[in-house]
Amino acid sequence: MSDTQDATDESPADQQGIDGEYDPDAVEPRWQDHWVEAETYAYDAPAPDETVDPDTRYSIDTPPPTVSGNLHMGHLYQFTLQDFVARYHRMADDTVYFPFGYDDNGIASERLTERELGIRHQDYERRVFQEKCRDVCQTYEAEFTEDVQSLAISVDWDNTYKTIEPRVQRISQLSFIDLYEQGREYRQRAPTIWCPDCETAISQVEQEDEDKHTKFNDIAFDLVEDADGPADDDETFTISTTRPELLPACVSVFVHPDDEANEDLVGGTARVPLFDQEVPIIADERVDMETGSGIVMCCTFGDQNDIEWYQAHDLPLRLAIDESATMTEVAGDYEGMSTVEAREAIIEDLDAEGSLLESRDHDHTVQVHERCGVEVEYLVTEQWYVKMLDKTDEYLEAGREMDWFPEKMFSRYQHWIEGLEWDWCVSRQRDSGIPIPVWYCEDCGEPIFANKADLPVDPLSDDAPVDVCPECGHDDLRPEEDVFDTWATSSLTPLVNAGWDWHADESADQADSVEEEAGEFEMEHPELYSFDLRPQGHDIISFWLFHTVVKCYEHTGEVPFDNVMINGMVLDENREAMSKSKGNVIPPSDVLEEFPVDATRYWAAGTSIGDDFPYKEGDLEAGERLLQKLWNASRLVDQLTPEPSAVEDVPADDLAPIDEWFLAELDATVASITERFENYEFSKARNELRSFFWSTFCDDYLEIAKQRLSGEGNASTEFALTHAHRTFLKLFAPFLPHITEELWTKLYESDSSIHTTDWPTEGGFEADLEAGETAMEVISALRTYKTENGLPLNADLDRVQVYGHVEGLADAVAEAMHVADLELLADAPDITTEISDIDLDYSLVGPEYGNQVGDIEAAIAQGDYEIEDGQLHLAGVTLDAAMFEIEEARTYSGDGEMIETEHAVVIVG
Repeated sequence: MSDTQDATDESPADQQGIDGEYDPDAVEPRWQDHWVEAETYAYDAPAPDETVDPDTRYSIDTPPPTVSGNLHMGHLYQFTLQDFVARYHRMADDTVYFPFGYDDNGIASERLTERELGIRHQDYERRVFQEKCRDVCQTYEAEFTEDVQSLAISVDWDNTYKTIEPRVQRISQLSFIDLYEQGREYRQRAPTIWCPDCETAISQVEQEDEDKHTKFNDIAFDLVEDADGPADDDETFTISTTRPELLPACVSVFVHPDDEANEDLVGGTARVPLFDQEVPIIADERVDMETGSGIVMCCTFGDQNDIEWYQAHDLPLRLAIDESATMTEVAGDYEGMSTVEAREAIIEDLDAEGSLLESRDHDHTVQVHERCGVEVEYLVTEQWYVKMLDKTDEYLEAGREMDWFPEKMFSRYQHWIEGLEWDWCVSRQRDSGIPIPVWYCEDCGEPIFANKADLPVDPLSDDAPVDVCPECGHDDLRPEEDVFDTWATSSLTPLVNAGWDWHADESADQADSVEEEAGEFEMEHPELYSFDLRPQGHDIISFWLFHTVVKCYEHTGEVPFDNVMINGMVLDENREAMSKSKGNVIPPSDVLEEFPVDATRYWAAGTSIGDDFPYKEGDLEAGERLLQKLWNASRLVDQLTPEPSAVEDVPADDLAPIDEWFLAELDATVASITERFENYEFSKARNELRSFFWSTFCDDYLEIAKQRLSGEGNASTEFALTHAHRTFLKLFAPFLPHITEELWTKLYESDSSIHTTDWPTEGGFEADLEAGETAMEVISALRTYKTENGLPLNADLDRVQVYGHVEGLADAVAEAMHVADLELLADAPDITTEISDIDLDYSLVGPEYGNQVGDIEAAIAQGDYEIEDGQLHLAGVTLDAAMFEIEEARTYSGDGEMIETEHAVVIVG
């Protein structure tokens, strides 16, 4: 846009009328700049004291993309689906709240910074490293913004946020303190899921399964005592394990109580090979008798079972692996080795002393950290947790209060909740993140929370709210060094967008203690909450959606959104997930260099939400063809109606039957497309709209209109044509925003955007739709007849007879196809139906009749067969209906050539 152009008053499409071909390379960036500068998509926020009806607002809780690299096709697809919703509701409702966020705190952004700058976070003070993270993320955020704007995503750029910005930090820390005050949080030293590569605790949801190849090792344990007393010196039993490096951490052996072969071991003790600690042998029903020898060792800790056994049987603690997956002093000679190195060394030493009975190949599934792909460990650390396990039924019921699109996705939410085994660990041992606002008394360990009014704070650089511990009076207060899990903040996006905050009661005396602070939580924009929609991918239902329900439900007592729209994933052409390691990632920039943005949006609407689908260029090419078709049809409308914007309305009583029929068909299409958008059925809406526009409007009605307007003009057809065209542009607008804006401003309203006009509604036109559809079939049949016989479409036909329901539209058919005499037949013509061929299903006939197939074929060729009760009798055999299919030919023996359509018979004389 030039510097002299006023973005709020003028449109980029300053040339009226349509000339030449459509040039998306010029049109699309021009409109993208205009929409941003003119603030076309700004949210119409109410005045501070204004009360508004929430039903007049449509609010979308958009997912903030993780700032960890460049956008991919999944982003393009997901953002575009969200935009379909925003654009539709912006036209159908009063205003739409469509914000954009950047998730720029946490492990993902930290690893991006380390990768970009070639550094390690451990080598810097937290504040210094955080500044480096901010610098790196800012560069990527600017690229994100440019990319999203280039996709025509109708975000309100005045409503953006970053999950690390001070306002969001305050909300995140307020959430932490509020949950603690409600008794929903606790700090505990306990076994924790730990990533040794990221060197931080993680939550259950951050794990994912990975299949790995390893060795299954059968190891002999010396039996010291069994249930009856001391064992013989050479008595042993076998334990099978994939992790021999955990032998120094072994604290017990378990046998299933129903294991008759090994029940005599229970109550005895065993000696761990190489490390010689004696451990008890205990019965427990959690032992899997089908795996290995059926006898298992319990180590602190190898998996969730170890943790449960440790807690249930009050076992001792032996920590052989530290935070970096390095063996500790408990491992003796293996101290300082990595777990991988220790595994190999221990296997060698077991073999050398004769304790390794067998080592065989084994494929199994392990848990890895989804951020780095490193296998997790289970360490005893002190962490902060949000309680969840005691209220899973409530969270499940909260999920049922929301409408799910598609409905099947609720089962994923349900299965996640039903499979929960841990409370939510929200503390992380990282540098890039929001600080946990707590100090601890070094004497008694009492946690001291920041005052709500002071938030956000960083305990590493800010003073505690008190000078001495309120519990014991000690003055040595230690700051918390941990930060929040990124999901602990991004789960608050509905509250961030609604402006949730704590406001102090200024009339009350403020005490030093957080427990005595007077005030209340309020929302700056209460009309937004609960949000109308949460759109997101199915891969983060357990991450983002569930945790958002937990947080918002605990803070507000309400579910955070009314509807959930779950999208699938974009796969490659072989239906495999795109990944850098596979080399099958397609950058959106490559696609947009070859295809218009509107064509990529057409592609994005091609699959039902929730389904994974392969990337194929076919839909992009189809989208390009649709753009050209829409442009050419619009140019014809412009030519047929000299000033489309000045065409006057025509009363229904004055409409020609063919025009009223088409407008009634258009009404039905508007109703159907509207329902599709309301139910997030974009694929069905796209396909139905394209079919009606291309076939019924362009191929049929537009050709009729062209003839009706070829003379002096026709007010009825001019109105119907322009009304339909305006409606089509509005219906296509959510899918194809650039070309519809260009056409709208050129032909109708140059000073306003189509995207802020009202969504089309039914015009109340009534007609016999069945008669109209049959009339279109007759026209299509006559058009085909002329083409096949080498006649121009405007060639005159002397006489045509029609048997079919076209009452009221016969004159329109005759006029459109230049028929001098069109006769409607009351009775069906004399048509003979004969069997022209019989097709055999050889996959059934061959195996059943073998060498008789030749005789069967000969009988069919000679017509020597009978059909009775759905069976075919020939060549001495009887074929069931599934074995053959009859082809019939219908012939007309009268004068003229017969053409049959689905609902009519046409005879050209």
